[in-house]
This record gives sequence, structure tokens and C-alpha cells, in this order.
Amino acid sequence: MEQYKKDFMEFMVRSKALTFGDFVTKSGRRTPFFINTGNYNTGSRLALLGRYYAEALRQNLRDDFNVLFGPAYKGIPLAAAASMALSVHYSQDVSFCFNRKEAKDHGEGGVIVGHKLSAGDRVVIIEDVVTAGTSVRESVPLVKSCAGASVVGLVVSVDRMERGLGDKSALAELREEFGIAAFSIVNLDEIVEYLRDREIDGVVALDDATAGRISEYRREYGCA
Repeated sequence: MEQYKKDFMEFMVRSKALTFGDFVTKSGRRTPFFINTGNYNTGSRLALLGRYYAEALRQNLRDDFNVLFGPAYKGIPLAAAASMALSVHYSQDVSFCFNRKEAKDHGEGGVIVGHKLSAGDRVVIIEDVVTAGTSVRESVPLVKSCAGASVVGLVVSVDRMERGLGDKSALAELREEFGIAAFSIVNLDEIVEYLRDREIDGVVALDDATAGRISEYRREYGCA
């Protein structure tokens, strides 16, 4: 397992962006783990998060893209942070943009803020997590409607490895539906493998009992 993945998982635990317990997801599923990217709420945390996204982008796409698109609202700081990290750490200067929830009817107008998408742009959508893929399915046609820009990828922080609309994971469904690269910084199997019985700052991050509940959750909701 690559070092940046291990560092990212420890970072998630320390930031309390990844917690274990008893939660209910937006879809109504009871889950033994929860991901809250709202806890990346300081400048230092956001800078580190951007670097992990940048590393995943470099590992999977190298420089085969030139724009990051962050769906409102959570995707906005993610796109900005990843864009800065690519510039600082890899000398790869990519543009970023995001959408408004409602079209602006004054000034420059429109729904896209930031880089003005045009023909030839190769866009990566950047998200926190994907469950049903609703936001991505809204974002792809929005990007494509802008003067012929194309979507080439989707990157998320964690692949929960749950079924999407069918038997496959949401990432796999989106990959096939739109013909794009769809990947994560880490996935649930990697989280369990690395964090189980591992102490972080003197506390076991993921004990055997919780790991067992995750296995049960995977049996019920996991992808094929």
C-alpha cells in the first residue's frame, strides 16, 4: 500500500473526518463508520487534504487533465485545495471551477464560477464521497454543455464500496456510464486493512468488534 494512503487514513482519524460507531446515512442505512469532510476545517487540514487529492490524481491520471470541477457546495474547497497542491508540489498548474446552485442573472451570469470551460478542456470532477452518484450525474451534463468541454475523471476521498443503483459500486457504475476514470484516495478495504488494531496517538483506531460490524455491513450493502 502506498505511503500517501497510510498517511491519509491517519489524517482522517486525527481530523475526526473518519469516525467509527453507530450512524445513519442520508439513504437511511445504519452504518458503523461515518465520513464527515466538514471536519477538514482549518487551513493546515485543507492544505494536507489537497495534497492527498493531488497525489491520487497524479497516480491515476498523471497530467492528462487541465481543469478540476467542484460541485457545490462541498466540492468547491476540494477543487481549490487540490489545484493549489498540484501547483505547489508538482508544478502542474491546473484551473478550477464550480457551479452555483442557482443561475446568476446579473454580472457575468451563468452557473459556472472560475475557469471558463471551453472546447478541449479535460475536466476531473472532485467530490468527497459518492453514494448514489446523483451529484456526479448532474455535473457531467453541466460540464459537457459548456462549449464542448469533456469529463475525463472523477476522484473521491473514500470509496465506501457500497452498491449504487445496481449490484456494482457507485464508482464502477459512473465509470461505465460515462466512460471516465473514477477512483478514490482510499477504499473501505484499505481502511480496514490498515487501521484495524492500529494505535494512532495512543488509541486503537479500529477494534475487532467494529471491524466485524463493518464486515456485516459489507455483506448487506457491499458491491459485488
